[in-house]
Amino acid sequence: MASLSGALAIATRALLNDNAGINVTSNNIANANTEGYSRQRPVFEEAAPIQYGSLQFGNGANLEQVESMRDKLLEIRIQQETQQQADSGAYLGAMQQVQSLFGNAQGGGLETAINGLFDSFTQLTSDPSNPSIRQNVLTAGENVASEFNRLSANLSQARAQLDQQVAGATDSVNQLTAQIAALNPQISLLRASGQNAGTLEDQRTQLINKLSNLIDVNTVQSDDGFTLTTTGGAALVVGNQSFALTLQRDASSAMLHIYSSGKDLTSGIQSGQLHGFLQARDASIPGYLAQLDDLATGLGTAVNAAHSSGYDINGNQGANFFTVTAGAGAAANLQVALTDSSQVAASSDGSVGSNGNATALAAIRNQAITGGKTASQSISNLVFQLGNDVSQTSSRQDAQSMALQQLQAQRSSISGVSLDEEAANLVKYQNAFQAAARVISTIDLLTQTVINIGASSTS
Repeated sequence: MASLSGALAIATRALLNDNAGINVTSNNIANANTEGYSRQRPVFEEAAPIQYGSLQFGNGANLEQVESMRDKLLEIRIQQETQQQADSGAYLGAMQQVQSLFGNAQGGGLETAINGLFDSFTQLTSDPSNPSIRQNVLTAGENVASEFNRLSANLSQARAQLDQQVAGATDSVNQLTAQIAALNPQISLLRASGQNAGTLEDQRTQLINKLSNLIDVNTVQSDDGFTLTTTGGAALVVGNQSFALTLQRDASSAMLHIYSSGKDLTSGIQSGQLHGFLQARDASIPGYLAQLDDLATGLGTAVNAAHSSGYDINGNQGANFFTVTAGAGAAANLQVALTDSSQVAASSDGSVGSNGNATALAAIRNQAITGGKTASQSISNLVFQLGNDVSQTSSRQDAQSMALQQLQAQRSSISGVSLDEEAANLVKYQNAFQAAARVISTIDLLTQTVINIGASSTS
C-alpha cells in the first residue's frame, strides 16, 4: 500500500532528477560557444509501479541516462564534405602560386621575353651589321633563356614546397590518429559502465573532423569497437591502436611517398589536403613543366635551325644560337650558345649587308614550333589551361564550402545549444524542483504529525 515513506522516496528521486536536469542545462549553457559540443539532455523514464492487490501505485521516475544530441549520419556527411572542400582548397592554393609565376613579375614574363627576341630579329633586318642591334639580339636571347630557367626553377621549387607540406600533413595525421586511439578505450569504458561518454565523443568527433581536413577517412562503429580507415581500406585507427603513416623518398621522382604498413599509399589517397597537395605536386605541376620544356625545345630547335643556315659578320657558317637539351630539363638548361655579337648570323649569303637570315629568324614568330602552335599560341594555351584549372577549382571549392555550411547549420539545429530553449528548461526544472521540495516538506510535516499522534497515544 502507498505510504508516506514511499511518497518520500518518490519525491526524493524527483528532487534528484530535477537537480540533474538543472546540472545538464547549466552544462549546455556553459558550452554554448564551445566548438564541436553536442548539447545534452536527461532521459527520464517512469519507474515500475507498485502492485498492491488489484491496485497499482505510481513509483515516480528514474534518470536513465544523459544523452548527447547528435546525428551520426550527418556527422559522416560533414566529414566527407570536409574532405572534399579541404582537397580543393589545398589544390587551389598550390595552383594559384603556380599561376602567379606566369605573370608579369620578374623580367616581364615569358611571352614578353620571346616577343622581345623576335622583335630584335626584326630590328636586325633593318641594319644587320650594326653592333648595337646585334648585341640587342644576344641580350634578347639571354632574356628568353633566363625566363625559361626562372619558370622551370620556380615550378620545381613549388613542387619541393608541396613535398614539405605533404610531410607536415602526414605528421599531423599521425598525431590525430594517436589522440583518437587514446580516446577510444575511455569511451568504451564509460559506455560499458552505463555512463555518459558524450564529452569524449565530442572530442573524438572534433579530432576526426580535423583528420578529414587532411586525408580521406571512413568511420566504422561496430560492437567490436571503433575503426578508422582510408577510403582505400588502409587502417588508421583500430580500437586503441593507431597505425602511423611513414614517408619514403621515391627513387624516380625524388618526392616523398606515403606508406601505411609497408604499402605505398600515395596514389590511393582520394581526398583531403594530402590529395590536393599530391595532385598538384605529382600531376599538375609536372604537366605544366613538361609543356614548358616542350616549348623551350621547340623554340630553341627552330631558332637553331634558322640561325645555322645563315652566316655571321665574318662570313662564317652560323652556329647554334641556343644550347638545347631536348625533353625533360629543356627549360631549366636553355642557354644562349653565342659568346659574341659578331656570331649572330644575319646574312643569308655571307655578305656583310645581307639580312636574309635575319628575316628568316624573325619569321619564326609565325611558325608552328610545338604541337602545331606558334610560340605565342603555346604560351597562351598554357596560361589558359592554368587559369581555367584555377577557375574551375575555385568554383568547385565555393560550392563545397556552401554545402559544408548547410550541413553544419543542420548539425547546429540538432546538436547546437539554443540559449532560449535552455532558459525555458531551466525554469521547468526549477519549478519541478521546488514542487518536489514542497512535497518533501509536506511529507515531513505529516510524518511529524503521525509521530506526535503515536507519542500521545502511548502516553
